[in-house]
Amino acid sequence: MIQVKDQIYYLGLRDWELKSFHGHELSTYNGSSYNSYLIKDEKTVLVDTVWNLHSDIFMDILDTEVGIDNIDYIVINHAEPDHSGSLGRIMERRPDLPIYCSVKGADIIRKHFHKDWNFRKVKTGDTLSIGQCELVFVDMTMIHWPDSMMTFAKGPNVLFSNDAFGQHYAGASIFEDEADECVVWQEAIKYFAGILAPMTPLIKKKIAEIMELKLPIEIIAPSHGMIWRKNPLRIVEKYAKWADNYDEGSVAIVYDTMYKATKKMAEAIAKGLETKGVLCKLYNSSLSDVSDIITEMFKAKGIIVGSCTVNNGTLRSIAGVLDEIRGHKFKNKVGAAFGSYGWSGEAPKKIHKELEEAGIKMVAEPISFKYQPEEKELEACIQFGRDFADKMK
Repeated sequence: MIQVKDQIYYLGLRDWELKSFHGHELSTYNGSSYNSYLIKDEKTVLVDTVWNLHSDIFMDILDTEVGIDNIDYIVINHAEPDHSGSLGRIMERRPDLPIYCSVKGADIIRKHFHKDWNFRKVKTGDTLSIGQCELVFVDMTMIHWPDSMMTFAKGPNVLFSNDAFGQHYAGASIFEDEADECVVWQEAIKYFAGILAPMTPLIKKKIAEIMELKLPIEIIAPSHGMIWRKNPLRIVEKYAKWADNYDEGSVAIVYDTMYKATKKMAEAIAKGLETKGVLCKLYNSSLSDVSDIITEMFKAKGIIVGSCTVNNGTLRSIAGVLDEIRGHKFKNKVGAAFGSYGWSGEAPKKIHKELEEAGIKMVAEPISFKYQPEEKELEACIQFGRDFADKMK
């Protein structure tokens, strides 16, 4: 066990080999961790477990460091298997152990394990005294699952935030102030963009609600990645900013190309943006990590998407990018479409329509050219970039 604060201990596992998460939806270059915690007071409380893939190791830790019979309560802040996965193993040995969770959490746990255990359902403001320490429960519905909640340990003043404020990052230390903060912050915004961006209106309201509770938070202990102990409210402030129509004034140009005609157009558009002082990044969607593309689009003010036309539509990687844009519900962004073609040329118009339907404000008509663009057509692409920069303001 690693001591987090008075009465609070870390029982989690760091997964150094993990390179993808949520199936293969999210990239995790720096691994991740499954953070479980122990509160030792007059009563002993286990907060969350670890993914069932690692339950053998976790059960050994519990037996060696705690003793299963010494646990009085379990708090499950979120029923997703990477947090509740080892619960079944614990309950095999302690079937009457009280489980504190949200109302929807009890329903989801039943669906995962097909057991009707001793659920103690809680909502925002409910408390549990365990001695010197009092647990305060905070509902976090749809951030990012229906059952999500946080638990605040009053006394040690540690907020167990589950998925909120986390990152997929396995470090040499479990504390953010002992890690490479540049990497931690990059993984934090990547986590937010990839998982939580669709819930930004809810996050904005929930952060205001948490602040109104006036909890004296000294440490934020999420269920993935680093524990925030150096001015921990910094990450809360970042979430408030990221949830408020966030952008960095940049442009993300995402394209796929067959014979490099569309790539040449993308590079020319980027040149036009740069002549106006607008920072931009180019991503070939068939070669780039989609999690990186999503993160860059989240940070951008402008999203420009291009594809050559194939089978009267876009290349498949661009179809996937458009689906991600729709699903992530980006706010307050402007967009445009482009592409090359040989026969019919529908791709840019389809991209334009799908971006518009996804809530992106389209500020230019699609630009397209047949086969390999000539010099004058590349000049038109440069001007397209300049005009887009002007319309971003």
